[in-house]
Amino acid sequence: MLDINFIRKHPEKIRAALEIRDSEADLEGILALDRQRRDLLQQTETLKSERNRVSKEIGRHHDKLNRESRITEMRAVGEQIADLDKQLRTVETSLRTLLMEMPNIPESETPSGSNEKHNVTLRTVGTQREFEFTPKPHWEIGSNLGIIDFERGVKLSGSRFYVLNNAGARLQRALISFMLAQHTQRGYAERYLPFMVKEINFETAGQLPKFADNIYHDAEDDIWFVTTAEVPLTNLHRDEIITAEELPCYYTAYTPCFRREKIAAGKDVRGIKRGHQFDKVEMYALSKPEESSKVLNKMVADAEHICTELGLPYRVRRLCGGDLGFSSRITYDVEAWAPGCNEWLEVSSVSNCGDFQARRANARFRPRKGAKPEFVHTLNGSGLGLPRTLIALLENYQQADGSVVTPDALRAWMPDDDLIES
Repeated sequence: MLDINFIRKHPEKIRAALEIRDSEADLEGILALDRQRRDLLQQTETLKSERNRVSKEIGRHHDKLNRESRITEMRAVGEQIADLDKQLRTVETSLRTLLMEMPNIPESETPSGSNEKHNVTLRTVGTQREFEFTPKPHWEIGSNLGIIDFERGVKLSGSRFYVLNNAGARLQRALISFMLAQHTQRGYAERYLPFMVKEINFETAGQLPKFADNIYHDAEDDIWFVTTAEVPLTNLHRDEIITAEELPCYYTAYTPCFRREKIAAGKDVRGIKRGHQFDKVEMYALSKPEESSKVLNKMVADAEHICTELGLPYRVRRLCGGDLGFSSRITYDVEAWAPGCNEWLEVSSVSNCGDFQARRANARFRPRKGAKPEFVHTLNGSGLGLPRTLIALLENYQQADGSVVTPDALRAWMPDDDLIES
């Protein structure tokens, strides 16, 4: 959430940010409601001050009729105050709703553009493998090896679900264990999190109300299935004041993720690129404001490190305003090369959200003893997303006979699966 004081003082910056994002957030409505709120507050405070003054005078009045007349007048003032308080609550509710729908302000490095075509490639690392045969896409590799079962996934749960068999399931588990081990070695504290959380967690993370249609919700218990570990991790320190010495603090967590994918209807329907349920290892950090850019660079490097260890060619791209996430002010995507699909697949998206989420969460730190608490900066990134990482592995390590070589980095977790074959 943006600071209303900043919006009021710098509306031109907000307009420019909304233009960069190609967003239709209602800035003018926010400014109008803010003016109305301040006007109502002033009226209320004036009447309350008058009532307090007169109340003191009434106690000193010896004339009974005059005193009763003034009491009657103050009852009317009290009714006016009650009416203004009611109006104020309505206006504040409407203002908060619009503020919750206002996206974060992009950093100056964020390029303009309306969609992913305008993202900027910063670097490409690794060499794409030259095949002596036509590489197959993962849905053919997985089906031929019997490690991805699309038909039974549909039978069990419907479209965009699948079953991983034998070495496929072990490969998925190995990737999760490998990634968590790598991140903990690089300074992240591991957390095992609930996979279902309260609504406030999504509001704090910036996914509600905007993405309500994309989240699975159990109405009876009023509990929401996580779309990413970012959601509960953002709330670990909700309504807390962290000591400056604890920052930056890093977390990593594995969760399954659940998404309706209504916003992606018709896209990536082949294979396992986009499903309603998928696994992901998350990186998360809280930092002092002046250190968040440095922390962001570390997290991008940590995502790249996973790709390097797995032997995957990848590229890093800076997202344009139109492709930027709602809560983010700057984002770098790490995309792995998938030769069978013949495309770059996003395996990590690393973002600095500034104080946007922390303001919603009231997550603060005290810069020094006795100082006023300040909002932390929050950062998040996939470390990595499993379905597309699995795709990239299967397609890059496939052999002419249809088998798949297990990457060296995963051998410790798959000692009997040096080669995945039918």
